[in-house]
Amino acid sequence: MTRILITVGLLIVSNVFMTFAWYGHLKLQQLKIITSNTPLISVILISWGLAFMEYCFQVPANRIGFDSNGGPMNLVQLKVTQEVISLIVFSLFVILVFNKESLHWNHFAAFVCLIMAVFFAFIK
Repeated sequence: MTRILITVGLLIVSNVFMTFAWYGHLKLQQLKIITSNTPLISVILISWGLAFMEYCFQVPANRIGFDSNGGPMNLVQLKVTQEVISLIVFSLFVILVFNKESLHWNHFAAFVCLIMAVFFAFIK
């Protein structure tokens, strides 16, 4: 049970960094910290720095969680779990950081389908 909690915790932290790496520059642009005239290479380098931190958590999560390393999950289970965590983190990011964005019924229906994907991935 400890390895699954560590794996999920590391995946959550990893996905926070990933979400900020992929979408944080858009918020920085809204806040006028960077502009549309900011060189793309600068934005990419900022994102790469955040993505490096993502990998610092993602790689250990996969190593700890992988069943061939003594973890509780096979590769499919790891990937499905990571995707669900990614969408949860992204949804919270949209609601908390991009206040003008909102989630609708179809988004929640998609989340239910993802939860079902986790269920099916973990059936023995």
